[in-house]
Parts: sequence; structure tokens; C-alpha cells
Amino acid sequence: MKKTKTIIEFGIKRENEERRDGGCGVVFNPYTQLYAVGKRDIDGLLLLFSGGIASGEDTESGVLREIREESGLYDFCHVEKIAEALTHYHNKTKNINRVALATCFLVILNSASLLPTQLEAHEHFTLNWYPAKEILEHWQGRNQEENYSHWIYFFKKSVARAAALGYDSTSKI
Repeated sequence: MKKTKTIIEFGIKRENEERRDGGCGVVFNPYTQLYAVGKRDIDGLLLLFSGGIASGEDTESGVLREIREESGLYDFCHVEKIAEALTHYHNKTKNINRVALATCFLVILNSASLLPTQLEAHEHFTLNWYPAKEILEHWQGRNQEENYSHWIYFFKKSVARAAALGYDSTSKI
């Protein structure tokens, strides 16, 4: 008998949700012991590099593409699938209620070398580096509508895995 995989669900179900499956990457620099995130220009919100998966593209390739396009980071030494979750959230930049099967990857950098970013018209953020604790506190303080519950879940699992692999020697979350 085949065991059925249970997908955890996050967020608040909203009216008129648009389905858009995709993924995100938790990007870690083992040399600085900091995590890479996007910081939105308009309100300072910290973002995981994420997006939808193109037709014919596998999830891992799509997430790595999004990281390269949004951050410019490209020199990865370790990529590992961390978790999947069904998530309900409001996309503020597009003003759309979404539901998505989201897949998270832990991405360890070999170097922080950069290529030029390729941001879409609605993407107004820049690459920033923070310790894990600051990122988690930031999302927890803004999560009243549960838009970031899945990121908190993915991030905690990724930080724990980076520590288990011996990359992150400072984070205790």
C-alpha cells in the first residue's frame, strides 16, 4: 500500500483566490553567516526570492532562475528541497488573493558573486543580508493576516537544515 504524503496548509482562505504554484529559496552565505532576502522599497518588507514556475520548467530550476533574476546570486554549492506547503496569501504587489502549492529549497552559496538582476515591472526590491533571527522577527511582527506563515515555516526548516549540514554555525532558532 502506497503511503499518501500530507501537505501542510498555511494562511487564511480568501475569496477569488487565483492558483499560482511556485517556489522560493532560502539563500545562505556560509562565509558571512547571513541570509539573502529582498527588501521591498515601498515598505521595507523582507522577501524570500520566489515566483511561479514556467511551463515545462521543473520546480528546482524555476526557483534557482527566480533567485538569479531577483537577486543576481548564481554561484550555488548546495541546493536541497526542504518542504512543500499549500498556502493562501494576499499578493500586495499585484493586489491578488492567491493559493499556491509552494516548494522551498535551501540554497547554499559558493560565493556571493552577482550577475545583473532581471526584475519584473512589479518587483521593487533590492538584495539585503540579515541574520536568521532578524528575518524571523520581521515576518512574525507583520503576520497578523497570515501572509508570511509559510515563509516562517520554510525558513525555520531551512535554517535548521543549514545548521545540520554544518554551514550555519550561529543561528539558534
